[in-house]
Amino acid sequence: MEHRTLGRTSRTVSVVGLGTWQLGADWGEVSEADARAVLEASAEAGVTFFDTADVYGDGRSERIVGGFVAAHPGAGLTVATKMGRRAEQVPESYTAEAFRDWVDRSRRNLGTETLDLVQLHCPPSAVIEDDATYDALDALVEDGSIAAYGVSVETVAQALAAIARPGVASVQIILNALRLKPLEQVLPAASEAGVGIIARVPLASGLLSGRYDTSTTFDADDHRSYNRDGSAFDVGETFSGVPWEVGLSAAERFTALTAELAEGLTPAQAALAWCWQQPGVSTVIPGARNADQARSNAAAGAADVLPSDFSDGVRAIYDELVRPLVHDRW
Repeated sequence: MEHRTLGRTSRTVSVVGLGTWQLGADWGEVSEADARAVLEASAEAGVTFFDTADVYGDGRSERIVGGFVAAHPGAGLTVATKMGRRAEQVPESYTAEAFRDWVDRSRRNLGTETLDLVQLHCPPSAVIEDDATYDALDALVEDGSIAAYGVSVETVAQALAAIARPGVASVQIILNALRLKPLEQVLPAASEAGVGIIARVPLASGLLSGRYDTSTTFDADDHRSYNRDGSAFDVGETFSGVPWEVGLSAAERFTALTAELAEGLTPAQAALAWCWQQPGVSTVIPGARNADQARSNAAAGAADVLPSDFSDGVRAIYDELVRPLVHDRW
């Protein structure tokens, strides 16, 4: 497993981490036993970075992750959580008092005095641009409640605004073979500023695994069923905002590209390897619903550097099928 420094946190993390949204909710039922098996398999495979949020299962994901970390002292694990989505998504919700309440709740859920990394969870742009936001976060660092803070964003413009703030340690953004816009400005700006990039949705909600076709269905409580139109939250979080049929066509071409130029890797592993190998990316955070998926994802962190022809192929798929639908939206 390759490792990199996570921006201004000074922490070293695995280039393939683990996203734990699915251990809380919105991806169908995952038992607590299966959730712990995913965490165990990931850690055994060299994963040292777990990403969670206070809203995942209303704290369930945080509690499961916190219990696992407590049972593995000295394992060098870094846990990032997120806050802000449990409140109404308006600037007025993001006060110093609210930050304190949210952080204290996450500290209890995770069973720790100091949170490794707290990220604002896709807040309104006005919050990212407000000096008071960073004053409140700096105060939480100063009193030892959090070690570092970052911002999870939806758009390139939000990412650039966050990167410009001297206290921001990391920015989390959707980046995958069907979402290339962050390559143009966000990754170079983050590298120059020393800000870490956490790439989320690296498999485009599973599309890039190559396992789906027109007959695939998802459980009713899976966001891939109920959020395809963006009625629950930003549609870009589901299949990267790419319409289902277009996504299937793009994924089919990505699978063929992998077979041709990424020998020995599955499509999912090739997608993860392509993502973490982008200059400026600190870690990618695929989810996993079982131990086998977790181990397979982690193996991508040891993949050889993909040939330039592979990136050219990714660009061609994006430009021909995806760009007109998503590039100007996020």
